[in-house]
Amino acid sequence: MLDGTGVEAAIASCLYAVDSVHHPDVAAALAGAVNDWLSSEWLQPEPRLRGSVVVPIRIPALAVAEIDRVAGRPGFVQVLIPARTEHPLGSRLFHPLWECIERHGLVAGIHFGGSPVTPPTPTGWPSYFIEVYADMAGVFATQLTSMIVEGVFDAFPKLRVAFLESGFTWLPAHLWRMDKEWKNLRRLVPWVKRPPSEYVREHVRLAIQPLDAPPEPGPLLDVVAQLGGDHMLLYASDYPHLHAADPEPALLAHLPRALQVKVRSENARGLYRL
Repeated sequence: MLDGTGVEAAIASCLYAVDSVHHPDVAAALAGAVNDWLSSEWLQPEPRLRGSVVVPIRIPALAVAEIDRVAGRPGFVQVLIPARTEHPLGSRLFHPLWECIERHGLVAGIHFGGSPVTPPTPTGWPSYFIEVYADMAGVFATQLTSMIVEGVFDAFPKLRVAFLESGFTWLPAHLWRMDKEWKNLRRLVPWVKRPPSEYVREHVRLAIQPLDAPPEPGPLLDVVAQLGGDHMLLYASDYPHLHAADPEPALLAHLPRALQVKVRSENARGLYRL
């Protein structure tokens, strides 16, 4: 979280990829070790840091147990969940996970990457990483659709979600389509009481990296306006990764000063209750 003077606080996310471990007990042990290390070596010595709980997502019961174990420790504000999972995140298999995250007042941070047992594209395994990275926006869109349509936000009305390393320029068009199809097919999901876009604007926030920006700022600013609220975007550096578009000159410099402050700091403070 930033303001005009620099870094005030940061959320550390250790992408240890325990979701790639097939042995459930080993995955749980590794997740626990990462969380203990993050707590003792980073969060306790550095009060400006906050942390993300790493969980063995392939076994939701083990993920819940790990959250219950460490959620009360100072500094943890988020649970790290990979975007690619063996089952869609709206599945009832994950309801205990959402209940636990909501109960502890944490944020569900859904991050790029995930389970290698499922292809990273809807049509199978690609040849090159650029295909994986470019198509990951579709994975985030699929998970968002699943969570809304399967009633996650109706069942857990206090759940807060952050999409991390998802980009955000794909979202308006996806919401237009979701709202249209909900009007056509809402009889199939009567528990979805509101247009999907309303759930997203209430429960979901998106980090600004990677910034999928055109050469000129005008179209990008149109997309920001189409998100439907100044509260939707969160600053993210994605350190130590480098991206072609620097959000400072490509986005933030073109926003009104009040919105710059919200993106750099205030939106994250509101989401993470800091």
